[in-house]
Amino acid sequence: MITLIEHEYELDRVLLNKTLSGKKMLAYMRAYGPNYEFCRFYKITDETGVGFMFIINSTLIICGDGNLEPNQEIDLFASMNVPFRIEGDQKILEGITIPERYQVLNRTIFELIPDDTPLEAIEEHVEFNPNLPDVYKILSEGFPNIVDFSLWYTDTSHRCRHGISRVFTYRNSTTASAVFDIGSTVLIGQVATNKAARGRGYAREFLKWLAKFFNGLGKRAYLLALDVRVSFYKEIGFRVAGREIVLERIDIEKDSAAKGRLEDRS
Repeated sequence: MITLIEHEYELDRVLLNKTLSGKKMLAYMRAYGPNYEFCRFYKITDETGVGFMFIINSTLIICGDGNLEPNQEIDLFASMNVPFRIEGDQKILEGITIPERYQVLNRTIFELIPDDTPLEAIEEHVEFNPNLPDVYKILSEGFPNIVDFSLWYTDTSHRCRHGISRVFTYRNSTTASAVFDIGSTVLIGQVATNKAARGRGYAREFLKWLAKFFNGLGKRAYLLALDVRVSFYKEIGFRVAGREIVLERIDIEKDSAAKGRLEDRS
């Protein structure tokens, strides 16, 4: 049975705190609560186990308790909502039955491990509270199919105001965001450098700085990379913390669907 969640206490915080997907769900619940139409939360219960789902920005995220099995109700839910991306519980994703409009992509989870390189000098080039329209300009060059400015700005500014997300820029050319910063865990995403500054190593410098910055705050920072960016993050020295699959639609002209990348492009 899939039921709409109407109160935050209906989420199982212990279960959701076990995974990045679950922590993302908790972060968005903290930012938006259960009363926004574009950010909906659901509970899944059947004889095999318990799970939770939420939909945000055309992404469906599924979290299970480890026992929950794929079932027709989840398949029907995905088919009715036709999100651009489906991610989360690997058992569910591997067993979900969906139309041929979806493809399976491999994604690597990296932990940002700081090294001993002296990076203090570059902090003067880091903007901790950048002008969001300027950030969007950088992102729009790195992510041609990013949602329109008004939607991106409304969502990003809202999450930042609620202390869930943070946005940084480096040398006014490279940007990265903490998609969520919850407890001792940070998820980094939307890494991009504008076209004029590419090839100068800014993204590499900035990501190394972010690794040291969050480590200094006692936090473990992660990022998600589709196959095209894996070698880049390995060269930086980040640790592979896991691998997973995600499902993405191929009947929509999105940059990630065509080139296998969406979360980060330097």
